[in-house]
Amino acid sequence: MRLTRIHVSGMDCPTEETVIRRALLGIDGVTDVRCELMLRRVAVKHADSIETSRILSELSAIGLPGIVASAADREEDCTFPISGIPGPSQSMRLWRSGAFCLAGLLAGSAEAMYFAGMKETSWPVIAASVVSILLGGLPTLKKGWVALKTFTLNINFLMTVAIIGGAVIGAWPEIALVTFLFALAELIEKKALDRARNAVKGLMAMAPDEASVKQPDGSWMVTRAGEVVVGAVVQVKPGERLALDGIVVEGESSVNQAPVTGESVPVDKKIGDKVFAGTINESGVLEFKTTGGKDQTTLAKIIRTVQEAQGSRAPTQRFVDNFARVYTPIVCIVPVLIAVVPWLAFGQPFYPWLYKALVLLVIACPCALVISTPVTVVSGLTAAARRGILIKGGVHLENGRKLKVVAMDKTGTITEGKPRVTDVQPIGATSKDEVLRIAASLDALSHHPVALAVVAAWKGERASVENFKSLTGRGVEGRIGGAAYFVGNHRLAEERTVCSLEVEAVLGHFEVQGKTTVVVASESKVLGVIAVADTPRESSVEAIKSLHDMGIKTLMLSGDNQTTASAIAKIVGIDEAKGGMLPEDKLAEIERLTKQHGDAIGMVGDGVNDAPALAKSTIGFAMGAAGTDTALETADVALMQDDLRGVPEFIRLSRRTGAILTQNITLAIGIKVVFFALTIAGVGTMWMAVIADVGASLLVVGNGLRLLGRKAGLQSPKAANTP
Repeated sequence: MRLTRIHVSGMDCPTEETVIRRALLGIDGVTDVRCELMLRRVAVKHADSIETSRILSELSAIGLPGIVASAADREEDCTFPISGIPGPSQSMRLWRSGAFCLAGLLAGSAEAMYFAGMKETSWPVIAASVVSILLGGLPTLKKGWVALKTFTLNINFLMTVAIIGGAVIGAWPEIALVTFLFALAELIEKKALDRARNAVKGLMAMAPDEASVKQPDGSWMVTRAGEVVVGAVVQVKPGERLALDGIVVEGESSVNQAPVTGESVPVDKKIGDKVFAGTINESGVLEFKTTGGKDQTTLAKIIRTVQEAQGSRAPTQRFVDNFARVYTPIVCIVPVLIAVVPWLAFGQPFYPWLYKALVLLVIACPCALVISTPVTVVSGLTAAARRGILIKGGVHLENGRKLKVVAMDKTGTITEGKPRVTDVQPIGATSKDEVLRIAASLDALSHHPVALAVVAAWKGERASVENFKSLTGRGVEGRIGGAAYFVGNHRLAEERTVCSLEVEAVLGHFEVQGKTTVVVASESKVLGVIAVADTPRESSVEAIKSLHDMGIKTLMLSGDNQTTASAIAKIVGIDEAKGGMLPEDKLAEIERLTKQHGDAIGMVGDGVNDAPALAKSTIGFAMGAAGTDTALETADVALMQDDLRGVPEFIRLSRRTGAILTQNITLAIGIKVVFFALTIAGVGTMWMAVIADVGASLLVVGNGLRLLGRKAGLQSPKAANTP
């Protein structure tokens, strides 16, 4: 099996999605078809024996020709030009515009002649109407014919039936005007959808296409970003955007990272710091060594994730699709009965009832209902990306509003994740230096933040370690000079039964201060205790308060001891803290909360150590995911900067998205109900039917696009308090 992606420039409405899906799934060997409306792209999963030309031929047969996406196009927007294939020429666009304007003029002339006293069936009126329909409505008629061939009930099919029916009863001026109004409304709807597409395209435009690359002789040459090799040194001047990810090797500057992380305040960068493509260098000249190609940057990963998320169907979208699948045939049968029953059963005139039936047919199309969800969801996903919140699909965007409890790790989530050694307390005859030397020697082989702090505190030479072993959630052990030692937390010391009253007193003294304790011991006794402090983030207090204001309970799940966890929880205002938690303990706690509250549990962690709990929760949040592949891959929602306030911001966006989805469904159905009633009462007309269908579509599209209007970026606590 293989996956082929095809750009389909004519895919502008869910009606085309249905036609494409039905046509391609009819090919033996095609197992799945996924339409990405916002990208005008179709992903087809098919057997290796199926030639791509067969798929393209089928698309052409239904009037929706496509172009196979090359590897370079995978991350590009699907609008022309693609892979050097041009869009319509300037002369062709002028011809189409002129023909469209002429169609409107002729439709208006036909109506004017009718109101001036000419009969609807007089040859000047018919001639003007027919030419107007051909100039303005030919695409609709073609799509209607395709819908008829594929047995698809959509607005194009219904409009085609209405045009033919109107011609049968001789309502030529009205049919011409309705056809033009429908084409005009579809054009406006297409432009509205393009705004949602351009929002994603705007993410792509953040990274420049060229970069200034250092040459072997020390000179600088402007090179296409896609041709820059990994490890090359790139220079970026003040005011320029970075084209690639990298690590600073020369210079200092402040960089605006809002396009990637959502931070509203520029971040100072110095030698050794990471920088990201799409960010803006604000002051000094920076030189950085690239860490990946153009398609491997953090920005490229964000764009890929947003695009892939658009292809997944959110719960509301699945409901709407299923509803439309039942609703459309039913409301198509009703007009037929209205046209036939009064005529056959009660001897009523046929043409008036046929006219009502045609009006109801146009009103019946669920286009507005079906299109409302994908536009709203993609707007929400893009709005979140602008804030440095990467959501892996519409299902998570919708489920966010249901969260009742948010559990979170301590180190690197609530705290800075940059602990430092504050105290070294020997036990017995061992010196401070010896305690720290043994601890640093063992911890040098670990990557835990606390271990890194211990290693950084020892400035001398480290001892050679043999038989090293990492004890997940507890610490490390190994042999130094033939003797066995371990370095670990309070829990490990108790498990090894080396905790005396003196040791417990020292541990308690540090833990009540909110410090993390590290026990250094041999096989038989404790040599000393190291205290490490990790400062809570300023933004954590604000984030916890926001969650509480939204009625959400907060819980800390920490591998640290209970006393330290409780002290940190009290500082930031968390409802409950549980310490001494191993990864399996965190998983069990999430399972318990899920049984108690249902699918309404969020878990915030680093995306690695907390992976089991993140996977089990309703929504897993990865902190500080910028440049971290694992976090981007494992989390449902990746917070691109180390700011817990992204969690309440995501929930607010989810609630707003849910409200707009409800409004759109209510609008789409409510408008149709009103116009149905007007038509049955004898007041409804064909042009009113067009307003009911396309007008409703424009309303829900515009309402969904409101999500893009909010200002992006999380303001730092310091900046927020600055007058």
